Amino acid sequence: MSLYLDVMTSADLTASSRLAGMLSSLWSKGSWRATMSAMSALLVAAVGTTLLGVIGVVWGAAIFSLVTGAGDWAHVAVYVAAVIVGPVAELWAVQGVTALQRSRLRTVAGTDIPAGSHTSERKPWPVGPWLSASTWRHIAFHLLSIGIGAAAGAVAVCWLAPALAIAYLIVGAPSAATTAVSCTGGVVLLLTAPWLARQVVRVDETLAKALLGPSHNEELALRLESLTKSRAAIVAATDAERRRIERDLHDGAQQRLVSLAMNLGIARARFSEVPEPVKQEIAEAHDEALMALSEVREFIRGLHPAVLNDRGLDAALSGLAARAPLPVRLKVDMSRPAAPSVEAVAYFIVSEAITNVVKHARATQAEVTVARDGDLLRITVADNGAGGAALGGTGDPDGGTGLRGLVQRAASVDGTLTIDSPPGGPTVITAELPCES
Repeated sequence: MSLYLDVMTSADLTASSRLAGMLSSLWSKGSWRATMSAMSALLVAAVGTTLLGVIGVVWGAAIFSLVTGAGDWAHVAVYVAAVIVGPVAELWAVQGVTALQRSRLRTVAGTDIPAGSHTSERKPWPVGPWLSASTWRHIAFHLLSIGIGAAAGAVAVCWLAPALAIAYLIVGAPSAATTAVSCTGGVVLLLTAPWLARQVVRVDETLAKALLGPSHNEELALRLESLTKSRAAIVAATDAERRRIERDLHDGAQQRLVSLAMNLGIARARFSEVPEPVKQEIAEAHDEALMALSEVREFIRGLHPAVLNDRGLDAALSGLAARAPLPVRLKVDMSRPAAPSVEAVAYFIVSEAITNVVKHARATQAEVTVARDGDLLRITVADNGAGGAALGGTGDPDGGTGLRGLVQRAASVDGTLTIDSPPGGPTVITAELPCES
């Protein structure tokens, strides 16, 4: 008997706690937030359904009128215009309602639904977006939002059930049994409202993430787009840092070395009557200063040539060809300059290619051609050497590290580099760089 009473007491406590939980949910923040989200879903679904439906009905009516052949030529022209404009207007409406739904979910429900990558949509517009799977997923969500709106309407009915029951009792003067049923139904629906609101929001958010959010392919495209932008930013930042170091060395250490070399040169010429050991030390110090100055200048030029900033790629490559230890024929044809980071990569590709020619190709001359073809900067470096150059091949005593460096420089701005070097020559290195990378 005692065990039975304990079980009954436990059951009563469980029922009481459940009832208390249901009552407390009526004024909890979560319930009201879910209700607000459901009501916003109802409102946006009504607006979207009306807009998309009206455009669809007008477009269908225009097609039906053209097929049936009703109307004179003026009406035919109007119907043709409606048929042509309809898909464009419907596409705008789909995109607009999709943006409205994303804004509603972010503002009311606190759920951020990212848009897919624009690069994943097919071109040309407006035919391309209709061929994109994302457009049809958005349309599917807007169709399903009709059901979500209906369920949200049921949530509103549940919240208003007590008021509707009271109004019915006042106006209808029902019997005692009907009164009991109305009151019980109103209380039950009221207690059901928070739970139903949460379920509606859960289904709404699940469908939105699946249909309005990016697909797996679009997520990969977004990630690739983000990585491409970050890599371009890193390349630009690296190029800017090289420019800063070049300016600091040019205006600082190089100027001090120039001043030191000049002072030592003056001392070397002025103190001609000093003992021979002193003269020898001054001469050696002067020579070391000149050598250090030359090395610093080469280092600065290797970091980033100042002429590239001041006079452009053509002048920078002309200086590079003039300093080469073998004849280099240069041809530059650029209707407009490329991005600074791309021009810097182009300069260093040509510089390193000529260095490889001098060290390994056993060539007597080289030819460099740089031309802009639309959005591509095409670079060709050819020589009349022994050939056999390859990435990591036997033609490169360094194991191909120099040529791999060229490939890596081109890839840093999303470019490509190919090497054609049959045994016996000639060797042709071709790089294609996007001008706006």
